[in-house]
Amino acid sequence: MDIPFLYQTLLKLLTGVPLTLQLAVSSVAVGAILAIILALARLSGLRLLARPASFYVFVFRSTPLLVQIFLIYHGLGQFHAVRTSFLWPVLREPYWCALIALTLNTAAYSSEIVRGALLSVPPGQVEAARACGMSSFTLYRRIVFPLALRHALPGYGNEFILMIKSTALASIITLMEVTGLAAELISESFRAIEILIVAAAIYLFINFVITRLVQWAEYALSAELRPPPAPGKGAAL
Repeated sequence: MDIPFLYQTLLKLLTGVPLTLQLAVSSVAVGAILAIILALARLSGLRLLARPASFYVFVFRSTPLLVQIFLIYHGLGQFHAVRTSFLWPVLREPYWCALIALTLNTAAYSSEIVRGALLSVPPGQVEAARACGMSSFTLYRRIVFPLALRHALPGYGNEFILMIKSTALASIITLMEVTGLAAELISESFRAIEILIVAAAIYLFINFVITRLVQWAEYALSAELRPPPAPGKGAAL
């Protein structure tokens, strides 16, 4: 191992970290909104809403993300109507195509996490809230969503980690994130092992930080995980 070369490679690959994080955070944030809409549509009991949402989830969960990126980046440009529409300035840019593909993909997976979390809310608590006269909006805001968030947090943490790793596929459509820069360095130096080790270490560190943040959030939102207050302090309160 050439330590100076590893250090220079690290400095080079770190310049791609902002783009990696930007793609992952943006896709997960927008995908979370779509996931909530899809989950509520599937739980609504209305076929007009549930069936299209189920079909969307089935399609994006059953096809590879790489194929979805190619279809959006290369496929949509084959249609003259798309090239002459107001969407073309967006769809011709690799960044937006990658972001759209990642967002649509994570929304499908996250909707299942949200749906499972909503179904895991104990019916007794919902019935008790309704017995207290809570409206549906207040019920979801104060009871259902907070409890569902605790149940969904571990799964959503895993989805965020998967999105961090999935951003590597954006390099295939010329985006210079961590993997894209690594591929460029390999083509220049032909030293694949050292470069890929550094790239893997960067992804490992990012996901380690995310894992710790999710664990902290889970601890903060779960009262049963925290130790009870001292007797004296509880009495004073």
